[in-house]
Amino acid sequence: MDKEKVHQKEQPNNPMHGMKLITILELLVEQYGWERLAMKININCFKNDPSIKSSLKFLRKTQWARDKVEQLYLDLKKKNK
Repeated sequence: MDKEKVHQKEQPNNPMHGMKLITILELLVEQYGWERLAMKININCFKNDPSIKSSLKFLRKTQWARDKVEQLYLDLKKKNK
């Protein structure tokens, strides 16, 4: 049984369970690009010289920003069902 299925069994009602922040961020950048992502979530690490590394550093320290990123991911996931 692969890891994702095990995670889903452990917490089937938690869509964020087992999701890594880097994976979420990479998916959002792939979907929207940095410019559109910065329009959706107004934080400097998405606007000024954006990178995965600098964004991860900021998001790990700043819970409100991480919450917005996670919510955008959930909205995207729901939209693509």
